[in-house]
Amino acid sequence: MQREDLLVEGMTCSNCALSVTKYLQKQGLQEVKVDPISGAVSFTHSDVYDKDVIKQGIKKLGYQVAEETDQHDHTHATVSGFLNSNKKRFFFCLPFTAVLMLHMLHSWMPMHWLMNPWLQLALCLPVFIVGIWHFGRSAISSLQSGVPNMDVLIALGALASFVYSLTGAVLHLGYDYLFFETTASIITLVFFGNFLEESSIKSTQRSVNELAKSQKVMANMIAFDDEHKEQIFPIENVFLKTGDLLLIKNGEQVPADCKILWGECQVNEAIITGESMPVYKQKKDSLIGGSLIVEGLVKAQVTAAGKDTVLSGILQMVRHAQAEKPPMQKMADKISAIFVPVVVGLAIITFFVNFSFFDKTAGTALMRSIAVLVISCPCAMGLATPAAIAVGLGRGAKKGILYRNASALETFKDIKQVVFDKTGTLTTGDFHISEMHSEGDETEFKKIMYSLEKYSNHPLAKSIVDAFKGNGEIRWAKVEEIKGLGVRAEDAEGNIYEAGSYKLLAEKPEVPHTIYLLKNKKSIGWVNVEDSIREEAKQVIDWLHTKKIKTILLSGDRLEKCKQVAAVLGIDEVIAEQTPEQKLAKIAALNTLMPTAMVGDGINDAPALAKATLGISLSGASHIAMQSADVILLNNGLKKLPESLGLGKHTYITIKENLFWAFAYNIVAIPIASAGLLSPTFSALAMGLSDVVLGLNSVRLFVKKVI
Repeated sequence: MQREDLLVEGMTCSNCALSVTKYLQKQGLQEVKVDPISGAVSFTHSDVYDKDVIKQGIKKLGYQVAEETDQHDHTHATVSGFLNSNKKRFFFCLPFTAVLMLHMLHSWMPMHWLMNPWLQLALCLPVFIVGIWHFGRSAISSLQSGVPNMDVLIALGALASFVYSLTGAVLHLGYDYLFFETTASIITLVFFGNFLEESSIKSTQRSVNELAKSQKVMANMIAFDDEHKEQIFPIENVFLKTGDLLLIKNGEQVPADCKILWGECQVNEAIITGESMPVYKQKKDSLIGGSLIVEGLVKAQVTAAGKDTVLSGILQMVRHAQAEKPPMQKMADKISAIFVPVVVGLAIITFFVNFSFFDKTAGTALMRSIAVLVISCPCAMGLATPAAIAVGLGRGAKKGILYRNASALETFKDIKQVVFDKTGTLTTGDFHISEMHSEGDETEFKKIMYSLEKYSNHPLAKSIVDAFKGNGEIRWAKVEEIKGLGVRAEDAEGNIYEAGSYKLLAEKPEVPHTIYLLKNKKSIGWVNVEDSIREEAKQVIDWLHTKKIKTILLSGDRLEKCKQVAAVLGIDEVIAEQTPEQKLAKIAALNTLMPTAMVGDGINDAPALAKATLGISLSGASHIAMQSADVILLNNGLKKLPESLGLGKHTYITIKENLFWAFAYNIVAIPIASAGLLSPTFSALAMGLSDVVLGLNSVRLFVKKVI
């Protein structure tokens, strides 16, 4: 199975997303995820998948699939043609509707010419045609998909008032039967509301769009002519491929992931990691596409381009996370799915109750039932969660905090304890050898240690490899990693060498050293390696304690070392000398007690990170795709942990506020409309503004203090 990503325009709420989802599922596609905010659609498919058929099917639903070139920009490309946006449709309808509405001034300024039913029909007809063409098609498509959307309500309201008015005009039933201005005002104001809604929703994508803009820049490509002379010419980075040579100057954006071949520079990676301080880079260092050269000049070779770059990976992760449905969204989706049929039923009841029991005229009863149709807003409920999630994910991405799924944002509210790995998490992971001892020749000892540890992924092993390289190397007949203990190898003579913790020793020492070297189960030397505590670790632990969150240190390191770190930082509990399997079991046990977050460096902690209620990985940007965590803090950003927790909790608060407003709005608005206290015109305006309120409330998350 292969994953496909599309960008679909025209979706405005979860009902739209449900329509697209059901259509794609009927086509046999799997793992369908649709985000109505960003328009991101993803699914898995087999080799027989026909993209053109899917595009046409989505178009019949009333939406448009953006072309590949538009997706590189990650912006919503518009469909070419007349009246192709809500803004254009609104301004087209406005003059006709404004003239029709002038009759409201009749008591102050007599306008007998406006009382002519055929003139009113002529003014209303262009608006009605545009409205029914837009809302009617969408309504019919949604009914065919089995998920009626908001356009069903709008189309029914506009159609009912138009047919009623047309009947009154044809049969000369009098002015009391003419509601052409209602038809026009409903359509025009809904277009206006949709236009405002799109504007407010687009602002929720602000941070993600800023990241996306960095994907398309110009590059200075280096080529050679027939005489092998270097030539430099500009090219759009979307045409770059792996292996291309680039010249990147002071003040320019890095066009793609690449490795420096010549030169040195200071790089601002804030767009990727959230860190504003420039980072020094030199020959053989990697540059991340989208970062900015603030000083220097380099020649570099492209290592990844297009969808393979780190920035593209971040954007894909954010979009997939937006398309995930957290528990609160699933609840709102269920309500939205049955909302339209319920409202249609309420509108019918409103008509018959007003007409039969309150002795209202057919026209008055119809206007009240139309007001019920128009003021009801499933969009508000459907957008409550996605709008807040979009802002939360966008703000996080801008700060170097990546949420692998939307549920992670919601899960933060429940976390009662945080478990930390020690090495590379609370400590820097930059080890240095403080002392060593060898039973024999020191050079031979270093040679053996280097030859063994180069096969280990552990940070301690890396420090030894860096320190002891240059002393030669042994070619092993067999080599394997002993999970949680060290590395074992066999030489050509059959001797077994092991490098690892004191647990490899038959007799446990009173004061163990960091790494022992054994030959045929006998110790022939040891190395002590020291690590330093991160500067920000104490501040992070203290912040967690102020929020009454318990802290636990869970490590495979010696108990004495773990206790030292815990004492300095003020960590509540220490669990030391644990293998990866034991860490996994311990996290499972802690999860049963209370919701638990696990913070690790993502190298040896992958199983535990996956098992925790919430796995948080500290990672360099280049390792994004390798992580098992729910949340990734880029640039080894332990100091971003409080903000990630705070952002998660405040996103959840915003979701609750949005849902409260959405439900309260409908609970209050529908009875008011059915009682005749709101005209269809004002109902249409109130419906449009309800979505705008949710968008604006969600946008507050951009500037809201979360810690």
